[in-house]
Amino acid sequence: MVTVMRETGNALAAAEARRPYHHGNLSHALVLAGRRILEAHGPAALSLRAVAREAGVSPAAPYHHFKDKGELLDAVAKEGWHALGEMISEARARTYCPHETLTEIGVAYVQFARANPALYRIMYDMACDRENMPMDAKTEDSAWTHVAEAITKAGRVDPTDDRDMQLAQIALWCAAHGVAEMAAFKEFDGLKADLGGEEAFVRALLSRIGVSGLSRRPPAH
Repeated sequence: MVTVMRETGNALAAAEARRPYHHGNLSHALVLAGRRILEAHGPAALSLRAVAREAGVSPAAPYHHFKDKGELLDAVAKEGWHALGEMISEARARTYCPHETLTEIGVAYVQFARANPALYRIMYDMACDRENMPMDAKTEDSAWTHVAEAITKAGRVDPTDDRDMQLAQIALWCAAHGVAEMAAFKEFDGLKADLGGEEAFVRALLSRIGVSGLSRRPPAH
C-alpha cells in the first residue's frame, strides 16, 4: 500500500511539474519541486538553489517568493496540510455511516503519513511552535474542519461547546498520529501479514483504540 501511494504521489507531482507555468504559479511550482526533493533526499537537501534547479528556473527566481529556506519549508508544509485535507475529504465521501467515517478519516491520515514520511515530519516540525497550526484554518476543505464535521455527525459532541469539540478533535487526531508513528515498526510485519496487509492492520488498530467512539462524551459523575 505504501509503495503504491508513494509512486502515485510522485507521479502526480511530476506531472504537475511538467506542465508549463507562468509567473503567477511559479511559487506553486517551486513548492512542488521542494516536495519532490524533500521526499527523495530529505530536508538537508532542500534549499532555494536546489528547488530552482529542480523547477528549471534561474537560481534567483525563488527569492522573489521566499526570502529563505524557512519560508520555503513553511510553504511546503502548508502544501502538505492541503494534501492531507484532500485525502480526508475523499475518505469522508467513501461512506455514509457517521461512525465508519471516523475510521475512514483515521485510515486516510495514516496512509498519508506513511506515503509522505519526510513531508509529514516537516508539517509537524513547522507547526509545533506556532500558536495556531495550519490545519486550524476555518476553510471548508481543511483537515481540521473535516474532522470537526465528521465528529459532529457521528455522535454526542455539541458543536456549540468549543472545548468539548476541541477535545474530541485532538483525541481523534492523536489516535491517528500514534498509529502512523507505530505502523512503520518492522516488529509488526508478521501481524500485518496475518491480518491481510497494512491497511487491515491500521483498521484493526483504530478499531481497538475506539476511534468510532471518540466523539462520545464521557458519562457525567
